[in-house]
Amino acid sequence: MFPKESLWSCVALSLGRNDDLRMNQVQVIGTHNSYHIETTYAERKVLESAVGLTTAQNLYYSHPSISDQFTYQSVRGLEIDLWADSTGGMYATPLGRKLPNLPYPTEKEWLLPGTKVLHVADFDINANCHTLINCLEQIKAWSKANKGHTLIPIMLEFKIPDASLIALGGALGEAWDTTNLETVDAEIRSVFKESDMITPDDVRKKGLTLEQSVLKHGWLSHQDAKNKVMFLMDNDPVAGLIRNPYRANGHENLEHRVIFTNSIPGEPDAAFLKRNDPRGDNLAIIRDLVRKGYFVRTRSDEPIQTVLLNSTAMRDAAMASGAQLISTDFPSVGMASRYNSSFVVRFEGGATVRCNTLIGGNGCKEQGLEKLKN
Repeated sequence: MFPKESLWSCVALSLGRNDDLRMNQVQVIGTHNSYHIETTYAERKVLESAVGLTTAQNLYYSHPSISDQFTYQSVRGLEIDLWADSTGGMYATPLGRKLPNLPYPTEKEWLLPGTKVLHVADFDINANCHTLINCLEQIKAWSKANKGHTLIPIMLEFKIPDASLIALGGALGEAWDTTNLETVDAEIRSVFKESDMITPDDVRKKGLTLEQSVLKHGWLSHQDAKNKVMFLMDNDPVAGLIRNPYRANGHENLEHRVIFTNSIPGEPDAAFLKRNDPRGDNLAIIRDLVRKGYFVRTRSDEPIQTVLLNSTAMRDAAMASGAQLISTDFPSVGMASRYNSSFVVRFEGGATVRCNTLIGGNGCKEQGLEKLKN
């Protein structure tokens, strides 16, 4: 038998190892287009005419409420598409309803100023939350009721209408200028306090760029990241149409910003990197980025072609990549059955979070990664 003191020392060491884990040493599964509800049958013919049959079919999937995703599908990451609407009403009269003589959306949020949430302007607008603030309030309510949850990374994609749909008479949209981007920051801060989020200011060290800070000193601990959210920009960093104005005017290191940009290694703001396809040579690239210390998002499937092909190659690569956020449209058993597929993306045992298979280390104990207090 062990002496009592030795036994407690072993227990303390075992429990304490997760306290030393960094937030990038675990992995979660998130949903892609987490707000999305597919178009009704009455709208489909117009949608297919506007964007083409194949493209339209790729939009035929739905997600339950954000709360249900967290509670019943083991989801711990989200993605939300954003559309600027500074005066209100920009997307309130969609062609997808007008052309087939269907009623316009009745929710009052469509007429009010504020960032809207939808997938394709005019033709794929159905959602389980119609504004950024409404989506965030749902996240906040669940977080408040489920203390002890692991960090929830939230992808944000800043979108504008496609020119071809504008030509059909669709919404003109608004550019994502500095003012509209700052509106998004303000809307996020109207729901989440600074202590509820991990922002670039929390990670960056004095005298260092954001990239230097994460590569040299690492991320916050997994424990300190619990009960918090983290916002990540989805948009392309090379074109920089969103990233550049967001970094402009003294924000090169994302000073006082809420969102981590999708960046390029070697750039001052490079802490988060998006690498959607983990297959082929990309797998080694992602693994190298993760080992260096970047926070990476990848995807395990592409709706709905992955399930139509009944292929698990992308999922298997994503699971082996070490990416901290793995996004899917099929996080629950049965979601792909309508396509005669058993495809699903889940961790073993339906876990909400697991030790990072690449950099989790021998000290990571999955049993203690998340324990909800609800």
